[in-house]
Amino acid sequence: MATNRLDLNLLHVFDTIYREGSLTRAARALHLTQPAISHSLARLRDHFEDPLFTRQGNQMVPTPLARRFLESMRPGLTQIQSAVNQFHAFDPASQRKTYSLGLRDVLESTFLPQLVARLAPYPDLEIRSQQVARRDMETQLAAGKLDFAIDVLLPVSDQTSHELLRQDRLVVLARKGHPLVQGELDLPGYLAARHILVSSRAEGPGIEDFELSRLGVQRSIRMRCQHYYAACRVVENSDLLLTMPETYACILAQSTEIEVLAPPVDMPSIDVHLYWHKAYAQEPALLWFRDLLKNLQPLQ
Repeated sequence: MATNRLDLNLLHVFDTIYREGSLTRAARALHLTQPAISHSLARLRDHFEDPLFTRQGNQMVPTPLARRFLESMRPGLTQIQSAVNQFHAFDPASQRKTYSLGLRDVLESTFLPQLVARLAPYPDLEIRSQQVARRDMETQLAAGKLDFAIDVLLPVSDQTSHELLRQDRLVVLARKGHPLVQGELDLPGYLAARHILVSSRAEGPGIEDFELSRLGVQRSIRMRCQHYYAACRVVENSDLLLTMPETYACILAQSTEIEVLAPPVDMPSIDVHLYWHKAYAQEPALLWFRDLLKNLQPLQ
């Protein structure tokens, strides 16, 4: 490894390539040309005598040495960035910024339309939404690959902050004219019907089944699937019932022959939380965006 001192600007380039996973996106984020980013990466490779990143498809994947270096470098770089940020307030009307959000498909449909509407006065602010496995959420936040994540309440370490954004109640969807629904749905009718369960898991109960079990009753699951949209299409063309979060249910039920009904028993609400890493909590651009997200009303 070379012993000459390393330019701090190169560390910023390294961090951005790591976060963006692409030389092109890193160049865009840093407002530099791609040849300039490639030159900086070449200097870093010479210094560490390691490739640092290898190309896999369209992604620049960090090597084991790069991962170890990031873990050691991150606290110091964050302190430097925080110190600099204290003297530079964020102006969304005049600065460029790309925000990376971890969102599942249901939350994309309910949050993104309103978010884009709120960002209309700021044409240089961009949104990148991606679905990240829940087990990887904290790692992605810590690495700066995600600025924020929005999801149900999850167990997280003390390095990850979170705040309740909203509570969503469960409702039941049935096709109009369903033989077991006469204006409202009672418990005998709910239990007599057959149901769709939406889950990414291949087996296991839904949260509504835990409440039914507490009451000593059980419903009949006819079908499991992965997405509420597909389940909604099935409901529209069958006598199956679907229990799901109300906000997304109201979106899916628009312009369809589907009724949105109150469940026949009290069901637990679904708590939706905003997550961010404490290391970046005081960055002005992220503080501004966090306040915007906290005051965002989901589309209904």
